[in-house]
This record gives sequence, C-alpha cells and structure tokens, in this order.
Amino acid sequence: MRLRQIFANNLRHWRTERGLSQEALADAAGIDRTYVSALERQRYSASLDMIETLAMALGVAPADLLVSNR
Repeated sequence: MRLRQIFANNLRHWRTERGLSQEALADAAGIDRTYVSALERQRYSASLDMIETLAMALGVAPADLLVSNR
C-alpha cells in the first residue's frame, strides 16, 4: 500500500472514530472541507505541516496518520 493511501485511510478512520464530519474536521483544522475530502480520496497529498495540523485537530500523534496497521 502506498503512503498516500495509508494516510487517506487513517485520516478517515480517525475522523470517523472521533465522530467528526469532514466539515467539522476542516473547521477544527482551519482548512476547507473540500480539501479534507480530496485528501481522503487521495486526490492531493498533504504536506508535513498539514499532517501535523490534522493530527492536532484529531487529537492524535502525526505518526498515527502515517502508520500502516489498519
């Protein structure tokens, strides 16, 4: 599995685990909802800064968005 796919799967997992909609996560991270959607659909790849921002909004470590264990 490629890292972009792992990240997308983990982002969706943690978002739904936290009971957040894409819009709620986007608001918490200060980004547009369509960007969250594009990340989850693997249309874009996230920068390290964005991975950190999303992890903070989700309350997880940035590494949790990049590990292949699901």
